[in-house]
Order: sequence, then C-alpha cells, then structure tokens
Amino acid sequence: MVKTFVASTRELDEIDVAVKEIMTQLKPETNFLRNSIAIVSCHFEFVIAGVVKAIYDALPCDMVGTVSVPLATAEEYDMVMFSIMIITSDESDFVASLTLPVLEDSSRTIAETYAKTASKKLEKPSLILAYAPFIAQNSGDEYMRVISEVSDNIPCFGTLATDGTTGFANAYMIYNGEYYQDRFAMILAYDLNPKFYIANFSYEKAMGNVANVTKSEGHVIMEINGRSVDEFFTGLGLTKASETEFGMIMLPFAVDYNDGTPKVARVFVTLTPERYALYAGEIPEGSAIQITSNEKSDILETTKNTLDELAKDMQNASGLLIYSCVSRYMALGADIFKEIELVTENVKVPYLMAYAGGEICPTQVIEKTAANRFHNNTFTACLF
Repeated sequence: MVKTFVASTRELDEIDVAVKEIMTQLKPETNFLRNSIAIVSCHFEFVIAGVVKAIYDALPCDMVGTVSVPLATAEEYDMVMFSIMIITSDESDFVASLTLPVLEDSSRTIAETYAKTASKKLEKPSLILAYAPFIAQNSGDEYMRVISEVSDNIPCFGTLATDGTTGFANAYMIYNGEYYQDRFAMILAYDLNPKFYIANFSYEKAMGNVANVTKSEGHVIMEINGRSVDEFFTGLGLTKASETEFGMIMLPFAVDYNDGTPKVARVFVTLTPERYALYAGEIPEGSAIQITSNEKSDILETTKNTLDELAKDMQNASGLLIYSCVSRYMALGADIFKEIELVTENVKVPYLMAYAGGEICPTQVIEKTAANRFHNNTFTACLF
C-alpha cells in the first residue's frame, strides 16, 4: 500500500511557524509508514530564508525537489509558496542520491551516481525521479540519455528548476535541505506502478511546412533543409524574433525523431555567435521540425484532454506529480493560474504541481521499457 500526503505554507519570515504549519499538516508520527520520501517545490526565497533546511531537519526522510513558480497542491496554489509531497509505504521503497558537479562531464558523473545508488538494492527500480537546476550549457537530453542507458530504460520522470525568469539566476535544485546550481539528484523508487501523461500542443495547428534538420550538434542546429538557420527564419518572417533571447518562447517547435516515437516540443532560446539556433533541448540530425503556436486556448484544451484521460485511471491511485513548462503559464497572460485551476477541478487525489524549466517524462512505456524524453512547453504527469 502506498499513501500520499501534501502540505504547503506561505510563511517566509517566521521559520518556526512555517515548520509547525507543515508538520501539523503532514503528521509524520501517525501518517508515515516504514519507507518515505519528500518531494518539494518552492519559491527560491524559501531556500534563501532557511525555511527549506528547517523543514528538512524536522522530517524523518530524504527530501528532493526544485525551485519553481507558480506551484500548487490539492489544497492551494500561489506564486510564492512552499509545497511538499510525502510518498510513504511499508512495501515500496525509495533511495535518494546527489551527484558531484555536472558542469564538466555530466554523463560520467550521473552514470556513476546511478550505478552506486542502484547497487544498494538487488531488484531494479520501477521509477526514477530526476531533479536538476537549470544550466544553460547542459541539455536535459544529456541527462535522459545517460539515465536511460545506465538503467536499461527504466521510466524516468522529473523536472528542471525555474525561478519564473528567463535568466534562471535562482533556479536551484534542492537536496536534503541544501540547494545547488551545479548538481543532479535522483530518487530510485521500488515497487511503484507509475503511469504517465503528456500534453503539449495540437499538431493540427502547426504552421508552415515540415522542415528537415540537415546539420546539428546536441541542442544547436546549424542547417535546416540544407540552408543556413538565417535563411530558414527569414522565410518564416522570424528574423527579428530570433535575434532576441527567448524571443520565440511562444512559438514552440514540434520535433519528430523519425524513429516511431511520439513527437516532442522544443523551445528556441537564442542565436549563437555563429548565428546557429540554440534550443532548450536536443534536435538530432535527421529530425523533422515544424513551428507551432503556444496559444492560451490550445494550452487549456490540451491540458483538459490529458486530465480526462488521466481521470480514467485515478480511482485506485495514491497520488499525482505534475510538472508543466514555464512557457505554458507565461502564455496564459493575466490568467496565469488557469491551468492550475483545471487541475484542481479535475484531480481527486493528492497532488503536487509545479512549473518547470524543462520536463522529464517518457513518451511511451512498453513492458516496463520507456522511451524517456526531455520536453519543453509540455504538461507532464506521473500517477502512482
């Protein structure tokens, strides 16, 4: 049996009051079973003020998560808030770990940490929960590739931090009360049965023709349809927008890997000094891309459709984790809480929802083998 509890506080100034509010809601002495894990999301001010560290010190389990804005639980939502989810069980188990800095060789560092963590159990985990700060020079695809390879494609779900700005100066990852801008954390979960759900955009609303990526390296595209990136953007009337960092955040790209897996969304970040296109996720050579729109109506429609699908599986579920891209709430304009309100109206289990600087979620799972993907502009959910 798995139980899930959520709690939240807006108290920033009085640390003791914040800790009391969280512990009163969680009641660890009566609610926690043999094995527990804490997953947190909060505004960065809760980290800097010491609230996160104090709450961790009061908990009897590991804590992993990220800075985020806005965020929600089943009870409330806000821009400046601390939220926590406890997953607890007598049968399921959780092992958390933190890497060394990943700025130089993220693949080796993450692979070594995973291998060391997984060696603590004889069985394989059923789910990996992954958390990282936003690091401009690191693509989330790098994290997914190494996690998939070293784990033999165990499903992976998680998020990159966001502080609600395009600069990401305070986009911290949180581990056991401390915060980092250069490390990766993971939770290996055993004997959980997760299901995954994704909403990004309506493909029938894509604009222009499908284009082929003819030269790329990681998350940088050099040539499209055998032409320079400049020529491609000029043909779309997007030259000025491409010259401003995140100037096209409301125009995500649909990317087809041409490998039989579902399409993923990618957000254009900026032009490099060579006038190549740098994206917030990898786009391999041989992929097909098509520009789409990030409209309020489409965001709410795709989220509602995904929640309708999720509702079919909710009856016997214990809890729900949701990470939605920061670009989705930015596109909602004055109605920034509208997607959160949809979740509140439709979800009937304890949940934690946070916005992300990049989302980690499988696009498909076949016989427990996952096509793990890093996403932009996407609403992702993990039901367990």
